Amino acid sequence: MNTDQYGRLRARWRRATRLLAAAAAISTGAVVLTAALTVGTASAAVSPVERGTLAAPTVTSVTAGTAHTCAVTGDAGLWCWGANYSGQLGDGTTTNRSTPARVGTATWAAVDAGASHTCGVRTDGTLWCWGSNYRGQLGDGTTTNRSTPVQVGTATTWARVSAGYEHTCAVRTDGTLWCWGFNRTSQLGVGTSPWTATSPLQVGTATTWASVTTGFAHTCALRTDGTLWCWGYSSDGQLGLGILGSQTTPAQVGTATGWTGVTAGYAHTCGVRAGTLWCWGENGYGQLGVATAYQTTPVQVGTATNWSRVGASADASCAARTDGSLWCWGKNTSGQVGDGTTVHRSTPTRVGTATTWTDGVDVTEHACAIRTDGSLWCWGANGGGELGDGTTTGRSTPAQVTLS
Repeated sequence: MNTDQYGRLRARWRRATRLLAAAAAISTGAVVLTAALTVGTASAAVSPVERGTLAAPTVTSVTAGTAHTCAVTGDAGLWCWGANYSGQLGDGTTTNRSTPARVGTATWAAVDAGASHTCGVRTDGTLWCWGSNYRGQLGDGTTTNRSTPVQVGTATTWARVSAGYEHTCAVRTDGTLWCWGFNRTSQLGVGTSPWTATSPLQVGTATTWASVTTGFAHTCALRTDGTLWCWGYSSDGQLGLGILGSQTTPAQVGTATGWTGVTAGYAHTCGVRAGTLWCWGENGYGQLGVATAYQTTPVQVGTATNWSRVGASADASCAARTDGSLWCWGKNTSGQVGDGTTVHRSTPTRVGTATTWTDGVDVTEHACAIRTDGSLWCWGANGGGELGDGTTTGRSTPAQVTLS
């Protein structure tokens, strides 16, 4: 995303914050899919370009921030690229990178990119964050930006992490849930206080949390029994609770079980339940995948029953099916839907004809997805170099990213 795009998004966030403040005055309130690519000895007939592609590390997970991208490779290496104004690439600088660069030599199990910060879990179970820290979203007890990873506490039992706009949440192996950062809209799930938490706070006492996802002003999480819970601000129904307003602690979304995945966008949410796809919240760009107004409770997207995973952020959504096809919809100003146009889509639109996409997919103003051979493909906005192709030129169809 270029400076003008980022400025517009920041202006939108500020307008949203003012609306939240007004509402408050009135009221009281990284899927990891392992992929292996066996490469034989390159023959003399293989070109240098082809040989470089064959030798490139395979990608097991990818995450898209506002204008940066990070990926974990098959050897557990972490690579980041794109905008770096707050140090979100973790390379010790604030210089943008238009090609992937490895972040140190540590080994990583999972990573998630927020608006301008990044967090990841290492293979030893420790949790690390870096980038913007104005609201304490790095969890290191300060509000100081970090251009290299800094450890969050001393625990070695972290399992999953989700980085939002200005808050972060993570699940430990004991099933407990922890959140930190900005809490103006109760997105931390611990009530209305504190306003900002610079270190992790436990959300309730439950020990059955399985995963968590963070949006702009709301958070949702799954429990091990397949139930779905959301909290924070519901300006457009993004909590799925049938309300417009605030929910200060986790509340169950309906009574259904069988939820296997959930993802929080700017002001909408999508989830997969027993192979069916559901979305709710804001729908100004068609990001719910249905031609309706905003929805305060989950609405099913089409009738397909073979959805495997959905990714959503900003005002777009992408999802993979078990047949290896990839579909995107919603805001398409930067070509993030991947259909070769910049036309907004209110129903899932297939990305090409390939049937080799995995459920490793993420989308913001740009999108990235992994194929079964471990190759990584990105498209959409590229003002900060987030597509990793060595340019700052956007594209409306997928192009392969080489990590080398």
